[in-house]
Amino acid sequence: MPDIAQLRAETPGCAHRIHLNNAGSALPPEIVLRTMQEYLLLEAQIGGYEAADARQEALAGYYTAVARLLNTQTRNVAFANSATDAYAHALSAIPFVAGDLILTTENDYVSNQIAFLSLQKRWGIQLLRAAESPEGGVDVADMERLIRQHRAKLVAVTHVPTSSGLVQPIEAIGQICRAEGLWYLVDACQSAGQLVLDVERIGCDFLTATMRKFLRGPRGAGFLYTSDRALEAGLEMLLPDMYGAIWLSPDEYQSAPTARRFEYFEMAPALVLGSKAAVEYALELGPDWIAGRVSTLADYTRQLLAALPGVQVLDRGRQRCGIVTAHCPAWDTSALLDYMWQRRINVRVSPPHVARYDFPKKGVDWVLRVSPHYYNTEQEIEEAVAAIGAFSA
Repeated sequence: MPDIAQLRAETPGCAHRIHLNNAGSALPPEIVLRTMQEYLLLEAQIGGYEAADARQEALAGYYTAVARLLNTQTRNVAFANSATDAYAHALSAIPFVAGDLILTTENDYVSNQIAFLSLQKRWGIQLLRAAESPEGGVDVADMERLIRQHRAKLVAVTHVPTSSGLVQPIEAIGQICRAEGLWYLVDACQSAGQLVLDVERIGCDFLTATMRKFLRGPRGAGFLYTSDRALEAGLEMLLPDMYGAIWLSPDEYQSAPTARRFEYFEMAPALVLGSKAAVEYALELGPDWIAGRVSTLADYTRQLLAALPGVQVLDRGRQRCGIVTAHCPAWDTSALLDYMWQRRINVRVSPPHVARYDFPKKGVDWVLRVSPHYYNTEQEIEEAVAAIGAFSA
């Protein structure tokens, strides 16, 4: 079992704050910082192109590390500047025509929902959201019914929404999509780094994520997984450049044979290397151990918050994760965040626009979001909840 004290010693930020906003941006380990700093220094000394040439082998290691994380091959991995960047590239690859249907859920990420509505507005794409189950999360039976009734062009599901601890049943949905031969896109922005991700079991054609959250990597970095089925079908992003394609003749180009057809030439090698270091750090600890540790800390957080007078813990679903959400009508959110900040405790408030379906159903228009990670301690959680209780008193 990893030594928590050692992990905290390897995380410089732990010396200054109680960081419980890992669903926003986690504290990076020192190896991530050092890797990026060393590369930037090399760029300054010998030049940007030359530094990239000198670190080709290390840069290739990014694809190996992410492939290991997802149980896939390097040919299926592309670097992205963010989860949204990866998602937009994947979404643009689906050969939509007017009248095609996107089937999603009420808990899909706000940016994804906006993208769907943009496609609906611009290209006449239909949008349908499956019903919620009584226990929380998408009703898989209803999604299967809608898939068969409407023959969706794309099924898109966010594994973990930003606004609650819900974990969606992406593997069960993947089985249906494979059986029906549908394109399947999974947003793993909030699950990568805290839950085990196996794309073979998920059965998706695309999976997107960021590095800055539970993977503890740098901001401005993420990844896109693309299945062999999607590559063999020739799916490619809208508006590729000279990196993802070769210009064969004045009127012809050819896409790269791997998922790197979804990359652009301009990317920051320091971020690629920092991401590689972050993923390798997580792999060394073990995704199974991380998932268990995060779940334990989150459950403890829910238990303590639920004991506070007037506080309602709002997370639902058969499976819950490292995002904990709560609400108290008496809280002034700006004052609460300022109160916590003054005590060197980082938490976050999710506003109304991130969950237009979920929040109204819960009878709230915002939630307090507390998201512990494996390097946090039970004592930190107790201190944070005590501070919330003192503010509420």
